[in-house]
Amino acid sequence: MSNRTHDSERRRLLRAMGATGLLAGFNALLPAYARDGLAAASQRHLTTGAARVAGGTPRDVDMDIHVRRELIDIAGGHAAAITLNHTTPGPIIELWEGHNARLRVHNHLDESTSMHWHGLLLPFQMDGVPGVTFPGIDPGDTFEVDFPVRQAGTYWYHSHSGLQEQTGQIGPIVIHSAQDDGIEAEREYVLMLSDWTFEDPHRIVAKLKTVSDYYNFSERTLGDLAEDFRTAGVANTLRDRLAWGEMRMSASDIADVTGHTYTYLINGLHPPANWTGLFTPGERIRLRVINASAMTYFNVRVPGLPMTVVAADGKEVEPVETDEFQIGVAETFDVMVEPKADQAYTVMAESMDRTGYARATLAPRAGMVAPVPALREPRQRTMMDMGMDMRHMDMGNMHMSHGQHAETMGHASQAMDHGSMEKMPAADHGHEMGNMRGTGTMGESAMPMAPEGHAMQMMHHEHGPDMHGPGNINVANVQRNRLAERPTGLKDVDHRVLTYSQLRNVRPMQDRREPSRTIEIHLTGNMDRYMWSFDGVKYADSTPIEFPYGERIRLILVNDTMMEHPIHLHGMFMELENGQGDRLPFKHTLSVLPASRASLLVTADEPGRWAFHCHLLYHMEMGMFRVVRVADQSGEDDA
Repeated sequence: MSNRTHDSERRRLLRAMGATGLLAGFNALLPAYARDGLAAASQRHLTTGAARVAGGTPRDVDMDIHVRRELIDIAGGHAAAITLNHTTPGPIIELWEGHNARLRVHNHLDESTSMHWHGLLLPFQMDGVPGVTFPGIDPGDTFEVDFPVRQAGTYWYHSHSGLQEQTGQIGPIVIHSAQDDGIEAEREYVLMLSDWTFEDPHRIVAKLKTVSDYYNFSERTLGDLAEDFRTAGVANTLRDRLAWGEMRMSASDIADVTGHTYTYLINGLHPPANWTGLFTPGERIRLRVINASAMTYFNVRVPGLPMTVVAADGKEVEPVETDEFQIGVAETFDVMVEPKADQAYTVMAESMDRTGYARATLAPRAGMVAPVPALREPRQRTMMDMGMDMRHMDMGNMHMSHGQHAETMGHASQAMDHGSMEKMPAADHGHEMGNMRGTGTMGESAMPMAPEGHAMQMMHHEHGPDMHGPGNINVANVQRNRLAERPTGLKDVDHRVLTYSQLRNVRPMQDRREPSRTIEIHLTGNMDRYMWSFDGVKYADSTPIEFPYGERIRLILVNDTMMEHPIHLHGMFMELENGQGDRLPFKHTLSVLPASRASLLVTADEPGRWAFHCHLLYHMEMGMFRVVRVADQSGEDDA
């Protein structure tokens, strides 16, 4: 373990100053919806705060967005941030399906910038990715997009230039449906999650390149080794430790960048500032939750209130009631809550690695607060995350790593539908599906079946001979369909947790053709050297992935690494093959679990060059990025 120091005294001082109100003018540059929390503390009633989605008469929208670098008070400190119309996050862009949007981005920085409209369907030249769809916006220049709005839902916008997104260049988008979506709400609020650091993001990357676990302060100890000997046995424990050593990773590597440098925010406010949304008891409230962080997954819950998920990535799903959901970087979820009591409720967004949290409050009156849950015990990776074939291992009492604090290997109490391997066409890019074979029974798997009435076939696949070169340090020898599993850290909580297998489209599939081709892409990396790629090839050395125009594509994502990756496709939605028959949910970003295999369907009906990448910002920066090319009928992509 490397020697390093952490300025905890400075952080404690800043937190204390924020809690006691000594940081006057804390949020002077935050948007109205973010300032509402602090206004509550000064008895300013929140009735039309801008986090409360305004709505109104459907109309065309004409809007200017000014990008600047300004000194602001944020996260209990003072720092230079990139602001949008003098705020971070930027203002809500409200649009109406069936109308027109004209958005102008003015660059006041001393460097090039860009703006990507995450999840929006629009001509690829307007998508905002430098080097892929346009050159970027030079200092002093303006970039205009003008397009018909063809969708509804919750989305967001952000820079796609370097690491600017980490320094504040983010904002929410809400698009109102042209039809009655059947989601009745008396109030709607945007909850935009983000992670803030006072470090230079380029310095963070340099540290990770030098010491990949620089921000991991949860390494296993000698005491943990003794506990593992006791609970799992000496042989299994040593096998586990040797395997992790060979992979040059630690079971405690849940997140690359942690709360030791990050402060977690909701609508631009850290926990002591306590963003607050008001309600009248009995109202139905729609919370549009956006994970706009650079590197952080969050587990979101509202203690005392069930949540009903009604949309994922902007697209409606059949209502699913749950108590907690994990939101990957760049995903959005819309949830309904209905607080009936005259009391405050905490919105708790705990980082997946449990080194920090963002917090907000829903309350009938300004100034009310609710208890904030303590951070839960950190979790550990398992050998399943390593993609190991565990059929010949003693699973009787295995809780690898930290005994009771580890997620169990077997989860034997969960029901399973073993099923048979799905038949798929041969895959492009050298990964022949015909060479994959099922591995028989699955008793060792941590795979529950889909919710009752929606049984999902299980898949076990073995990895082929391609090790993906020096850019990759591990392969998932056994790849599992893990869509029905609870996400990392939530497998043993005593309440309901949303899984991907529960998402069901409200409408039947429009394109029911069998896929004409299958493209298999492996998510690869070398954590020790902090290298990230697809198929072991970084972006600079890659060629475009071809999606022939009009074809139906099956896209297979295989995660050969031991951490989650939120994979985002620009320009088109993907239909997740999660066992929901002809009601497959749409996704623009999919969190792919370690050592898992996910299948998606794409109709290639949007000509152009589209970015395809991991939305963990530093992974994308290191090369986990490709271009998907959709040529039109003439063979041109209009580039």
